[in-house]
Amino acid sequence: MSATVTTMLLVAVQCGLLLALAPVRVGLMRQVRARLEGRAGAGVLQPWRDLAKLARKEPLRAPGVRFGGALPVLLMGASLLLVALLPLLQTATLVAVPDDLFVVVSVLLLGTVAIALLGLDSGTAFGGMGASRHMTVAALVEPTILVAVYALSIPVGTSNLSAIVSARLDHPATVVAPVSLLALVALFIVVIAETGRLPVDNPSTHLELTMIHEAMILESSGRDLGWVEYASWLRLGALLALVANLAAPWGVVQHLHVLAVLIAMVALVLKVAVLGAAIASGEVFLAKLRLFRVPELLAGSFVLAFLAVTASYLTV
Repeated sequence: MSATVTTMLLVAVQCGLLLALAPVRVGLMRQVRARLEGRAGAGVLQPWRDLAKLARKEPLRAPGVRFGGALPVLLMGASLLLVALLPLLQTATLVAVPDDLFVVVSVLLLGTVAIALLGLDSGTAFGGMGASRHMTVAALVEPTILVAVYALSIPVGTSNLSAIVSARLDHPATVVAPVSLLALVALFIVVIAETGRLPVDNPSTHLELTMIHEAMILESSGRDLGWVEYASWLRLGALLALVANLAAPWGVVQHLHVLAVLIAMVALVLKVAVLGAAIASGEVFLAKLRLFRVPELLAGSFVLAFLAVTASYLTV
């Protein structure tokens, strides 16, 4: 079997795994939070039941909506492409679409623009407010992602994410180096902001003073809402998996073997589950930041990423 076909099969397995587990991971996070708050919770499979219910419903769209159901599908496509590009199970890359840092951030930005346009397309005050807030956060998040991963790429000499993960596997000492810790903390903060979690956004509220993500999807319903929710969960799972692999790259496949692929799948599930449960546990004890304090938090993450770049050049 050629290397290209093997890589495509591994990417297909990676996409299938993330598609199957993204709702379960969200259900796990909700269940952990419910238990810590003294509630029984709906169970880890409730998001799958929600998706099945939404898939059976016809979407209702406001008069004047121009893009209809195209934007939710575009958002889902961007999230799926993001999953396919990231080195989550293996470090092999697709020849046609490399997992270069700038390509990945461009795909991430495509999903960001798609959901912002969805909020604007409804023509409501809430949708416009949410889209404006979302793009403000994105303008602060995307540069930090670039700078944080760039700091990790300097010792490797390439901006390909798969090469960065491979180098961290070959040299485990780099995982706990000061440069790595600074970059990972910055990256973790902006992933929380990008995916709308506390303290930047509260995914369980519909208060107009605090909404960002929820404000953009208030007018979505039926299958449209299902696509948006599924894409958001998939996006969160992909970014958490990337942070987990950069922080603990062990288990990622470097040489094709059936047992190695199975171990990589189990390792990825465990890493994302632990990270998701940790985030859910932390959210119980966090309050949402005031909207005008969010840029200060994101600016702090950018400073950490910039310090990581500076330290990388000093230690190379």
